[in-house]
Amino acid sequence: MKVLIVFAHQEARSFNAALLARSVAELTALGHTVRISDLYAMRFNPVATAEDFGARRFPDRLQYDREQKYNLQHGALSGDIAAEIEKLLWCDLLILQFPLWWFSVPAIMKGWIDRVFVNGAIYGSGRRYDTGGLAGRRAMVVTSTAAYPGMCAPDGLVGALDVVLWPIQNGMLAYAGCKVLPPFVSYSVNFVDEATRHRYLNDYAERLRRLETTEPLFFHPLADFGEDWRLKPGIAAQTVGQGARAQK
Repeated sequence: MKVLIVFAHQEARSFNAALLARSVAELTALGHTVRISDLYAMRFNPVATAEDFGARRFPDRLQYDREQKYNLQHGALSGDIAAEIEKLLWCDLLILQFPLWWFSVPAIMKGWIDRVFVNGAIYGSGRRYDTGGLAGRRAMVVTSTAAYPGMCAPDGLVGALDVVLWPIQNGMLAYAGCKVLPPFVSYSVNFVDEATRHRYLNDYAERLRRLETTEPLFFHPLADFGEDWRLKPGIAAQTVGQGARAQK
């Protein structure tokens, strides 16, 4: 399996860095090929601007998504975007690894998604969810948080984790066509002892050993929605985003 890990943490001695090192060692030992986009180390530019385009379809007013498609077609995307798209289309499994900040990914990773999930390659022309540009690939969120597990329960302080991760797992990964595996979450990493952090590393290694047999999360396929973009009559909502209750 070809695995791309997009990693967003600025501290080389962090717990996230330890998770990354363990994942590379484990995946390599299992015979997988691993590539890493270490966004901070790369000094990846997260800001989407007109400088991303070597040509312009609409020179008078920037329409970013339409210029993405035009520049993709004409081979005129900036080099850093083109290099990341190559990695993205190369992989069989995409792992987004990051500390959970303000209920989302760090800004540098959001910028990577904004600039690299290009119209015409990852989505567009009616391609979304099971028909998206990354169809046939798997994806997984690997995140850490200072929150305690009870805080992320359906009745917890910050709410159910599948609700918190909905914009990432549904709006970015599933929308692009990926089969999304259950996330791997390390809780209260700032406050647990070293033995617990070591257990998290071992649990992650075990999860990686079961990648190919892990059942993906359910997201409604495009065919479940009618011409009004709502679930068709008779199709019950099975995700929190469409109104199903958060999982316990």
